[in-house]
Amino acid sequence: MTMSTQARLLTPDQIGTQAVRFPSGQPVPDITDISVDPYWRTRMPKGVQVEGLQFWPQVKGKYPGLVLLHEWWGLNVQIKDLAARLAREGFTVLVPNLYVRQGGMVTASADVAEALMARTNEADLLQDINSCCEFLNTQDAVSRNVHGVIGFGMGGTLALRFGCVRKRLKAAVSFYGKTLSQPELLKDLVCPVLYHRAGADRGVSDEDMDRLQRAAKEYNKRLEILTYPDAPPGFCNETRKDTFRSEAAESAWQATVTFLRECFKDAK
Repeated sequence: MTMSTQARLLTPDQIGTQAVRFPSGQPVPDITDISVDPYWRTRMPKGVQVEGLQFWPQVKGKYPGLVLLHEWWGLNVQIKDLAARLAREGFTVLVPNLYVRQGGMVTASADVAEALMARTNEADLLQDINSCCEFLNTQDAVSRNVHGVIGFGMGGTLALRFGCVRKRLKAAVSFYGKTLSQPELLKDLVCPVLYHRAGADRGVSDEDMDRLQRAAKEYNKRLEILTYPDAPPGFCNETRKDTFRSEAAESAWQATVTFLRECFKDAK
């Protein structure tokens, strides 16, 4: 089963889920490595480990892989629900805990979230995300090197940045992330990008968007920007009633699924 034929929404009981853990920036053990090493589960790792959750369709087939990047709140219930929803659309979804170096914290406080995000290192996170793609390549039900990245808020910023790093990426979707501090980084972009702009986001100006669009045009990159004029950042987060906008969220979701299906349409 491929994305070209799998368009039926799967039911919740057709989705599997499990915790995952694998090394960051090092070779990811595959099933063969694990089978010949009886101590791999108990051996204390020497380097940083990526920790997260995996959601996948349990209907037999090969599926594109998605790395889902959470907002500054951490890997909370809302992002897990989004991962399960994406899996029901026919994707294998890996959600890394981007705060693993901060103890894997989750918070509902904006002050705490801001402090947690400030303690992250972009290079470390990009390495973790790249290792997520390598982990997906060890999964039998995932089409090899048919991966996309999708992020919200802080994760949206990283999704756009990662699209300029991973050479074999097929799609990048950014929900109200910050634009690139150096738009010329787009010259290294190899995949289409869908950017959902929160029109009421004071942190992203018209000038920021103009610079990004000019760079995309200069380097002949596919960048699609969808703007939701009165929506604030976080408009897809139904758990935060002050920012949630149901119409914008549904429109953005449908556009995202359509975009991903198009990017993965030739997946085998």
